[in-house]
Amino acid sequence: MDIPTFDLIFFLLTVTSVIFVYVTLWFVISLMLRRNDVADLAWGLGIALIAMTMLVLVTIPSLRMEMLSAMAFIWGVRLTTHIYLRFTNKGEDKRYAAWRSAWGHWFMPRSYAQIFLLQGALMVVVAYPFVHAGLYPEAAFTMFDVVGVLLWTVGLILETWSDRDLRRFTANPANAGKVLERGLWRYSRHPNYFGEVLQWWGIGIVLLAVPYGYLALVGPVTITALILFVSGIPILETALMKNPEYRVYAERTSKFFPLPPKRRL
Repeated sequence: MDIPTFDLIFFLLTVTSVIFVYVTLWFVISLMLRRNDVADLAWGLGIALIAMTMLVLVTIPSLRMEMLSAMAFIWGVRLTTHIYLRFTNKGEDKRYAAWRSAWGHWFMPRSYAQIFLLQGALMVVVAYPFVHAGLYPEAAFTMFDVVGVLLWTVGLILETWSDRDLRRFTANPANAGKVLERGLWRYSRHPNYFGEVLQWWGIGIVLLAVPYGYLALVGPVTITALILFVSGIPILETALMKNPEYRVYAERTSKFFPLPPKRRL
């Protein structure tokens, strides 16, 4: 079975156009609010939008497409809600505020290109599994679907649980400057990111049930690389390592994979 090239080009052009309009609207919102960190709110909903767009574009009813769209919707809404709650009553994120100051007169074009358009391009790459699934709506269900959904569910639980514990911990003024070491945070310094990655690999495994599904692994590979090496853990750890208590915590706690903590000497 060959890859339906015409359908692939049509799907990619359509979702890219939708996301172009979507991130442009968010750019306008950022100018109105004077907050470029609204881009973080746009991320999860944008990927969910791609999944929903594919659900509309595929003319043949597909249980797998409906299932994947539901997974994307749940993931996107949960993530956006979590970020929104974190932003409430706070000023612009320090990273975005620093760029606002550094970019000076070039602030608007650089914000549009380097934050919103770049994020839109990453959305299309990360969400490619949903596009690929639309190419083969009649592909039969296999054990890959079962394993993928189970892995995605475990990831969702881990991310939701760890985010809840962190939100409660940071909301308590008595914990200012302290490090969360309870629950999942005892076994991983970033259990929420671990859960995030699990969800995307669950989606990737589901795609292995369709022809050429290995191509769709570009989604989980990209999100894993972003979290581990680019915009996730590295940026966060750079800030956290300024806290001596966190450095001690880091010496005995796994950075990513949940593992038993090292014994203190």
